[in-house]
Amino acid sequence: MTTINTYDWFKKWAGYHPDKVAFKCYSTGNEKTYGQLHEEATRVAIWLTEEYGLRKGDRIAVLAENCLEYIVLFSVCQKSGIVLVPLNYRLAGPELDFMINHSDPKLFFCEDKFLNKVEDLESFKSIPFSLPLSRISKFVEENEFREQQFPQAEFEEDHPILIIYTSGTTAYPKGAIYSHKMLFWNCLNTAIRLEITTNDRALNCAPPFHTGGWNVLQSTFILFGGYTLLMKSFDGTDVLNVLEEDQHTIFWGVPTMLKMMAESEKFQTCNLSGIRYMVIGGEAMPIPLIEKYHQKGVPVRQGYGLTEVGPNVYSLDHSDAFRKQGSIGTPNFFYEVRLVDEKGNDVPDGEAGELLIKAPTVTPGYWKNPEATANTIVDGWFHTGDLVKRDEDGFYYVVDRIKNMYISGGENVYPAEVEHLIRKMPNVIDVAIIGVPHKKWGETGMAFVVAKDSAGLSENEIIEFCLKNLAKYKTPSKVMFIDALPLNNAGKVDKKQLKALYHETA
Repeated sequence: MTTINTYDWFKKWAGYHPDKVAFKCYSTGNEKTYGQLHEEATRVAIWLTEEYGLRKGDRIAVLAENCLEYIVLFSVCQKSGIVLVPLNYRLAGPELDFMINHSDPKLFFCEDKFLNKVEDLESFKSIPFSLPLSRISKFVEENEFREQQFPQAEFEEDHPILIIYTSGTTAYPKGAIYSHKMLFWNCLNTAIRLEITTNDRALNCAPPFHTGGWNVLQSTFILFGGYTLLMKSFDGTDVLNVLEEDQHTIFWGVPTMLKMMAESEKFQTCNLSGIRYMVIGGEAMPIPLIEKYHQKGVPVRQGYGLTEVGPNVYSLDHSDAFRKQGSIGTPNFFYEVRLVDEKGNDVPDGEAGELLIKAPTVTPGYWKNPEATANTIVDGWFHTGDLVKRDEDGFYYVVDRIKNMYISGGENVYPAEVEHLIRKMPNVIDVAIIGVPHKKWGETGMAFVVAKDSAGLSENEIIEFCLKNLAKYKTPSKVMFIDALPLNNAGKVDKKQLKALYHETA
């Protein structure tokens, strides 16, 4: 395994352009240059290792929105080999409890507004050290930089920089290891395909617990010395104002975001001439919506990726948006891909097969989950679980999600996780969930419930139970009570029949 020691990107840029603004916080207006971020991360790295005894491989869990402190911690991890575990602040206590227990952090940073989600959890109480996130800025302010040096840690290329939890097809989420090698090669793929330069400017309004928040553009901008504006949450009108006033060159998001932006009154008057293109992922963007942006002179590029691979795997050039409607494009630069049938044989063009990926951006595996790792990565090939087909011109199309995942407002939702929770209700015998169309969010969940006594269980009770234990976007918006779940010949729930039942009653 290769040992690396050159992944301190802020230190490099601090030597080249120390006074260039690297990040700005939208809510506070605070800015940090590459030089400042390097100096602050150096101070924080010394503080955390000397006062709290953190060492290479130790985990720091963080429950916070996008902020400058997060960027400092990212730089600390590049310097030290400490591992960052971004937690999802949209989750309920029981969900966070599992992730904290599983990642076993030595230090926990929490934004004050989210402390009530974790303070009563036994997992939180067992963490050796916990601090308010504001303590980072306070420490930096109280300790002037004195030309201190932090010795760059040496670690293997597959050493984690992030552990990103993804909801899976099992009852509990999996912690995808995001390594330093993945980070580097994903940045190269992104920069080559999207033509990123040090002059590019973009905002990041994606949450930091998503790989997209770190790795669609933000990490590439760090490597290439660009400028990023951090927004804590998405608002269509605010984003349009920023794109215009802050002279941004690229924007990325999910189709739901672009739809909300197009519905804003600001959209009609907003000058977006500085935007080279918009990058869309998560799901296919409707052609009428693409046309709205093209009419304003803004090209739209679509793509495809996964937390465990990249995530920037495919890209559809904006010049092909209409000609190849619905396509995810072609593989990015450093990727090998295959489409295979159930026996592992390659399928011909026009036929659907499971997408397999081999690349230096493939995860080394799942944290403390060797079984899931072995089932997913076979002979170096990552099995995506997605059915994809390729046309005669070499363009790829996602046909179906083998794992029954659906996307609600750009968020991946895995029915198995929600089904596992609903089965805990005393009056529930069984449940199955499918994704159904939703006007605003693209898709939402519909739960088919078999109850001991349907008269003693209401749709509202099930929804309220989910809201108390799950993120809102995972909670089904519709519930149908049925006598028994339909089964296929293999004895498994037949979700095709459930979809047919939904269409009969819709």
